Amino acid sequence: MITLDNIHKAFGPNKVLQGVDLTIPKGESMVIIGGSGTGKSVTLKCILGLIQPDEGTITVDGQNAAKGDREAFLTRFGMLFQGGALFDSLPVWQNVSFRLLRGALKRPKSEAREIAIEKLRRVGLKPEVADLFPSELSGGMQKRVGLARAIAADPEIIFFDEPTTGLDPIMAGVINDLIREIVTEMGATAMTITHDMSSVRAIADHVAMLHDGRVQWTGPIAGLDTADDAHVQQFIHGRATGPIAAIR
Repeated sequence: MITLDNIHKAFGPNKVLQGVDLTIPKGESMVIIGGSGTGKSVTLKCILGLIQPDEGTITVDGQNAAKGDREAFLTRFGMLFQGGALFDSLPVWQNVSFRLLRGALKRPKSEAREIAIEKLRRVGLKPEVADLFPSELSGGMQKRVGLARAIAADPEIIFFDEPTTGLDPIMAGVINDLIREIVTEMGATAMTITHDMSSVRAIADHVAMLHDGRVQWTGPIAGLDTADDAHVQQFIHGRATGPIAAIR
């Protein structure tokens, strides 16, 4: 579904991506791991077109992501943002149905509200939550609302940026299970960025590790623990010593 071919991106002298090659199969869940500053978020933003790579090609379902109808391209994606990124001034249902109230996917207001309530139900939230504001929700509930928004338009591809950041272990487990269930249920292609190894094991079909601007290792989740790569072993076991510098 998504192919990155020799992607380079620098910000001034800081070379963040230095030849990223990665393939994400259709209907599969790819989790990208790696230390802070290794280019995980930049890779995601390049796919979405929020950042233009300096070199290389990105294709989505065989089409060049940099060409064609931009709005039609974006309608294929859903995204769960790291901090929730809910609009404080809008009630929950309008947050969930945000893209259904405008643009190419615009629906009548009553229909958009119905869809929002159904998606909230899918992530375990009751209909009465729809009329609350984000400030009235716990962190776990806000994350669920963000997940409901990500799937509101039934996207083909869903991105999850650090989906369990700031959550306690129990709620993180709930979110991981929801993500796995929803991705499988929808048949969507998923790409997740995370440092949380419990999320990796719960969500991933495949794992890719970024290091020094390149894909250091990629393979099925079943091969992660036995990967013959010192970078991978240091990262997944949280070791202070190894080829990855502890201070960056």
